[in-house]
Parts: sequence; C-alpha cells; structure tokens
Amino acid sequence: MTDGPVAPAARRALVVDDEVELGRLVGDYLCREGFAVDVVRTGADALASARSAEPDVVVLDVMMPGIDGVEVCRQLRVFTDAYVIMLTARADEVDKLVGLSVGADDYLTKPFSPRELVARVKAMLRRPRVGQPVPGQEMVRRFGDLAVDPEAREVTVAGRPVALTRLEFDLLEALSSRPRLAFSRRQLIERVWGPEWGGDEHIVDVHVARLRRKLGDDPAASRFVLTVRGVGYRMGTG
Repeated sequence: MTDGPVAPAARRALVVDDEVELGRLVGDYLCREGFAVDVVRTGADALASARSAEPDVVVLDVMMPGIDGVEVCRQLRVFTDAYVIMLTARADEVDKLVGLSVGADDYLTKPFSPRELVARVKAMLRRPRVGQPVPGQEMVRRFGDLAVDPEAREVTVAGRPVALTRLEFDLLEALSSRPRLAFSRRQLIERVWGPEWGGDEHIVDVHVARLRRKLGDDPAASRFVLTVRGVGYRMGTG
C-alpha cells in the first residue's frame, strides 16, 4: 500500500462552558466543520486543557463558578496566543469591555446562533496574516523608540521587547504598514479581523487601548498610535 498525501492537521478548538448542553452544542457545530474539539466545564480544566492540547481558538464563557472566564482569559494570555471568543449572558457594554481588556479577540452575547459563532471562528482563523514585506519598505519599521519587525513578529520599545497577542501585533502591523494613512475602524477590521467579521466596530478602540498600554503610550499625548477624530487611527512618529 502506497502512502497518500498527508492530510493537514485539524484546527483545534477548546469550548469552556458550565452549561453542559450549550457546551456540547457548540462543540458539535465545530466538529461538523472539521475542528478537533475539547469541551470542559470549569476554568481550571480550561487552563489545563489549553496547556496540553494547544488549541487554535478558545470559546470561553464569562460567568463560571470558581475561576471565571475573565480570569481564565487573563491566564491564557500568559502562555498562549490562541484566539479567544468570550460568551456573556450580560448585554451591557461594561462586561464586554472587561472581557476584551484581558485579551479576548471577540465576544458574543447569549443567546446566540451557533452558526454565527462558527462563522466568526472560521473567519478569524482563515484571515490572511498581515506582515508581508512591501517593496521598498524597510524590513524593521521604526517610529522613535518603537521598532516593529513584521517578519519576526517582534516589537520593541527603547530596545525592550513588548509581548503582544497575535491580534494586537496584527493591528500594530496594519497601522505601521502605511504610517501616513488614517485608517477608519472598518478598514482596520477588514485588515485585522477580516471582511466577514460582523461585530461592533468599537472593538478596535478596545484593542487600541490595550496596545497603547503595552507600548507605554499615553492616550492623552500619544506618540505611537494617534487618534484621528472622526476617522480612526494612524501611526505617529514617536
């Protein structure tokens, strides 16, 4: 028997929800789309599974007994850059922003359509990675003390490495690729989240705030990521 072509490894998803039926339902939908899926019910199990299975995406409920989803997300960001989609039963904006402030890439409010969830997961995973060199452009982009290396996916400020999530790096890469261009939120979403992403455009503001915080960039007097009123954001000179 001759060996055939090696099939690509399945994308792996981790579903974390203390509602057994909902967790199983989300897991089933992801399985049908070809994902290898692990479903757990607690924050402690989520962290253990993420360390051992190394998922590409984590679907994470916010309200869980013991270690809640916000704390799980915070701890995940210490050792993995997997995409995180948070599920919340609360519709108010504060909870959404709290979840995103610890590194979540997206959120959905319950009740939600499992098909929409799967569509968002697939859109995130298949979006093209930014960071391809542009002819005539210096490989390492410099803005004062800030250096962005798209090929190595490394960022430093005054020579000090800055740890960014995949999404945060892609956002900075997009802005730094055309430093004189004022990007609208929609343009950044299409570059970073992908054109099929259908959530709130103000998710960009949340991630810009996180990015500024990590870069040590004062939003009241930004050096690196500037707000262009009525438009969106662009790079500063540093």
